[in-house]
Amino acid sequence: MTPPRIISFGEVLWDIFPDGEKLGGAPANFACHAAILGGEVAMVTAVGNDRRGQLAVDILTGYGINTDSIQICSNTPTGIVQIDLDACGKPNFTIQPNSAWDNIVWNSNLTERISNADAVYFGTLGQRQEPARSTIHRALDTAAKSNTTRIVDINLRAPFFSKDTITHSVMSANLLKLSDEELPHVCKALNVTPEKSAQTSLERIKSIADLEAIVMTSGEKGAMLVNANGTTIQPATATQVIDTVGAGDSFAAAFLMGWLQGATDDHILQQACTNASRTCTHWGAVPTLPH
Repeated sequence: MTPPRIISFGEVLWDIFPDGEKLGGAPANFACHAAILGGEVAMVTAVGNDRRGQLAVDILTGYGINTDSIQICSNTPTGIVQIDLDACGKPNFTIQPNSAWDNIVWNSNLTERISNADAVYFGTLGQRQEPARSTIHRALDTAAKSNTTRIVDINLRAPFFSKDTITHSVMSANLLKLSDEELPHVCKALNVTPEKSAQTSLERIKSIADLEAIVMTSGEKGAMLVNANGTTIQPATATQVIDTVGAGDSFAAAFLMGWLQGATDDHILQQACTNASRTCTHWGAVPTLPH
């Protein structure tokens, strides 16, 4: 089977934990996990002309990710995020403003790369300012013209999101991945009255945005998939949690890989939950590269 060709757009940064730092950023985490699962993955982002930027490119390359489209910014540093974990391993984020990944610009090589891809992944945080926002919008327009699958991962980090960003992202996608905590924000952005049943709310969003599928994670409760086949619910995989950073990104990677490979809904959700659970068993969003 030919490996799915996936392009991940958005932030690459460093997660600064109390006892060290790890590569992070939802699109980078997603790219690593998709590559681990066998995807042919390319990363479109920007890093600073600094030690963290070079190390980020080296690590992504080590996972087998194509880094040809990573841009180097001389005037802005590679992004960082301060992370504090609560007693349950749940993170609190403090995101550095004006980072290199805010300055992703369009180039003509992206048109062909997107047109030849099976899917484009993007999130909401990567659109917090220009020129990255316009670059991602242009990428989505190009993907739509070539019928390339577009999956949006809602990653709301205050104060870096708005109603317009959520609305445009959802309406530009085929597939929507979100969490139960993010569902009220998406409903508000799309003027959907929240229902007592999350399933009903997801069905209304799917109809309004003309989506092929919505998948919602609910932490230890598992996940729900709503598509043309109906609704599928998968319990979470029990695990010993060290930290939950990147669990949603690894879930999204497994979900998209299964979707592109034509797996059954049950299998897609089971594998996605298992992948997310596995991520919670180690420190940081992605497993350490073997030497």
